[in-house]
Amino acid sequence: MTTRSDLSETPLIEGRDDLLSVFSGGEKPLERWRIGTEHEKFVYRLADQRAPAWDEPGGIRDLLLGLTEFGWRPVEEGGKIIALSGDDGTISLEPAGQFELSGAPLENLHETCAEAARHLKQCKAVGDRLGLGFLGLGMWPDKTRAELPIMPKGRYKIMLSHMPRVGSLGLDMMLRTCTIQVNLDYATESDMVRKFRVGLALQPVATALFANSALTEGKPNGYKSFRSHIWEDTDPHRTGMLPFVFDEGFGYERYCDYALDVPMYFVFRDGRYIDCAGESFRAFLNGKLPQLPGERPRVSDWVDHLSTAFPEVRLKSFLEMRGADGGRWGKICALPAFWVGLLYDQGALDAAWDLVKHWTIEQREQLRRDVPRLALEAPVPDGGTVRDLAAKVLDIAAAGLTARARLNAAGDNEGGFLDPLREIVASGITPADRMLDRYRGDWSGDVRHVYEELSF
Repeated sequence: MTTRSDLSETPLIEGRDDLLSVFSGGEKPLERWRIGTEHEKFVYRLADQRAPAWDEPGGIRDLLLGLTEFGWRPVEEGGKIIALSGDDGTISLEPAGQFELSGAPLENLHETCAEAARHLKQCKAVGDRLGLGFLGLGMWPDKTRAELPIMPKGRYKIMLSHMPRVGSLGLDMMLRTCTIQVNLDYATESDMVRKFRVGLALQPVATALFANSALTEGKPNGYKSFRSHIWEDTDPHRTGMLPFVFDEGFGYERYCDYALDVPMYFVFRDGRYIDCAGESFRAFLNGKLPQLPGERPRVSDWVDHLSTAFPEVRLKSFLEMRGADGGRWGKICALPAFWVGLLYDQGALDAAWDLVKHWTIEQREQLRRDVPRLALEAPVPDGGTVRDLAAKVLDIAAAGLTARARLNAAGDNEGGFLDPLREIVASGITPADRMLDRYRGDWSGDVRHVYEELSF
């Protein structure tokens, strides 16, 4: 989740145009489109697989401090280091210490994959000294909520208190899950709309291909992507497939209205988070927020608020693709390849839209419900399964990457980063299936083997 690193004062919001300018300000010509990849991983003690606390010797604080030797700069909240900033983006903490790199905006996938490799090498170097390991999965396979530490970030205290009021699985989302996300640019409002629609419609395909959260508290949970299922009962006001995105006339204005109707979590003032959970940003615009009577929001408050909506695709000054479980290095490279191939070439974008443009709201919603449980075996509206659809989608993505013609020093284009996904489609075996096979086979139901076989 977003970590505040820029504390400079931003302008007051004078009217609706200031709200919309966050979206329109993200418009960029094609030559300035970039790729931002975010990936989270679980941190554990090598000695006993325990999740380390922030302040224990050799814990999360020491991991952050250790990474400063690679040029990362500390970011503090309340005098405590809770993030790092550097040339490769930002390193931040999820609520229970999940370790996240929000990568820099890069020009091509070769750079993206090199960035991920560089980050993981640094983490392992410091982790080896501290006795820490890193696990690439979509959900803790063995930990209960009670076994997990809480990081010292003000916004998390507010969210942890609020989540049980609005859903039964929100605490699991915060404490027990990891994801990979991709942030992508758009040229115009209409370009944003097309990408948003394709991203939403095909998000279940990404969820199926990256399904990697089939175990909970040491046992199969009945899902291939339990992480994805968790979002169905986290908070209905701020999650989901956003059917209005497919309405005629959708654009910045309509997304602005949606975001204004998402209940608030907090306001950041003077280095601390003020609990405003459940309040209305519309009231804040009118100076009627009970916690800050008479005060109106600044642009930074709006940007913060946009980061508290959690739909399957999210709009800020770029588009976030949010459907994938966490995974290891090859998957970190594969997810941006999937979406860049589909969305950054006009021919591929048009071909992808042709696959899904006739689906009804009900069909999209049904696919979203089926995929967490069935993954590649879920039925799709046109007949067949997600596996069949994924094969077509990967062909389109590969064509899009070929058309981009971003070559590395060896003359290879970006298409090779799709290979792990092609293998999944060819075999019909997702990461979750593979883990379940091991659990029921060689592991004999002992989930501790996951640390030996699925760590970075």
